[in-house]
Amino acid sequence: MSSAPEVSAVRRREVVDALRRGTVPHSGLDLFAVGLDRFTGALDEDLSTVARGGAAFHAVRGEYGSGKTFFARWLAERAKRAGLATAEVQISETETPLHRLETVYRRLTERLSTATHRPSALRAVVDSWFYTLEEEVLDGGEIEEEDEAALSDAVDVLMERRLADVARTTPAFAAALRGYRRAVTAGDAVTAEALVAWLGGQKSVAASARRAAGVRGDLDHFAALGFLQGLLTVLRDCGHPGLLVVLDEIETLQRVRGDVREKGLNALRQLLDEIDAGRFPGLFLVITGTPAFFDGQQGVQRLPPLAQRLATDFSTDPRFDSPRAVQLRLPGFDLPRLGELGRHVRDLYAGAARHPQRVEQRVDDAYLMELATAVTGGLGGKVGVAPRVFLRKLVADVLDRVDEFDDFDPRKHYALTLSDGELTEVERNAAVARAEDVDLEMP
Repeated sequence: MSSAPEVSAVRRREVVDALRRGTVPHSGLDLFAVGLDRFTGALDEDLSTVARGGAAFHAVRGEYGSGKTFFARWLAERAKRAGLATAEVQISETETPLHRLETVYRRLTERLSTATHRPSALRAVVDSWFYTLEEEVLDGGEIEEEDEAALSDAVDVLMERRLADVARTTPAFAAALRGYRRAVTAGDAVTAEALVAWLGGQKSVAASARRAAGVRGDLDHFAALGFLQGLLTVLRDCGHPGLLVVLDEIETLQRVRGDVREKGLNALRQLLDEIDAGRFPGLFLVITGTPAFFDGQQGVQRLPPLAQRLATDFSTDPRFDSPRAVQLRLPGFDLPRLGELGRHVRDLYAGAARHPQRVEQRVDDAYLMELATAVTGGLGGKVGVAPRVFLRKLVADVLDRVDEFDDFDPRKHYALTLSDGELTEVERNAAVARAEDVDLEMP
């Protein structure tokens, strides 16, 4: 029996609770990641490049259920350990269309997080930036901390110097930061809060706050990239050398109107061009999508310049895929890997269980494989669709009961059921039998 890695009770609880709900945990993914070791070396090199002021990009491809969201959040955890900030943005036709970069930027700031601050970390980052500037001025030894007027003036000069490049292309970003600093200094909390919201691309910010900072209107598509550049500058100066941005479920572009699809693909091409041009030092961009999006005529192939940028040869055996390629192909799950995933989670659970020995004995490796086989069978034999349901059943229906009830034996007292109400649309489509027709066969 393998032992679970040393982990805090809080971290363990967060992971187990999320699996019990059938969701991907937002942290602790390294505790039960399976099949991702092949990517760690190359991705850690990318993170180091970004932390040194470079930029990186990958497109992650995989069918539904292959673990793209899990991969993205696993990478985000590694990024945070390297000091980077992260943001995961779900692309959608109505709420976050890719061709509206101002909306993408707004979602980015809403989901911005760091190792110490959960979303939205924007105000904490801005406050940390000004604190860092003050400390830098004071470290110069020319201004006393008690001389508030001189300190404020020196911070303003340093701020202008740091934002010089941004101000040349997006003066409104620098102006809003100035206005925010003045509002904080004056104790005007309402205006300060409104200007942070405006910096985050939020709409309907009070006109009085915008006038106080000398800015007009709302963020538009063309200014969004300038605001991203400004955010990267602020992050770098306050101790976060880079930003990982994940644009998840980008394949939704295939379902939109033709002209909207063209605009979305062009927006992605523009973003990649700007990264290659060196406009975004410290940016690590990751997009996720299905093979149909990358290979089909309703996706990337519709825009040849973008298709050329993302072209990757997948004609060889997947075991020879390079982890340094532009596109990364997720291997998906087979039954042995699903069983391995179950063992990781069982051991993690046992580490905080009231009766760990009972958990390990009654939910042994053989039972885990039987449960994995049964869940997969209930979903049409499609192993790639099974992990979410498998883990939810394992935690909520089996492990919890074994830990709570002394006489509960899953081999005797548990029969697997799969109801439409607990399945996602993809899982329902994969299912070949109703819940009452699925039996968990035990020796």
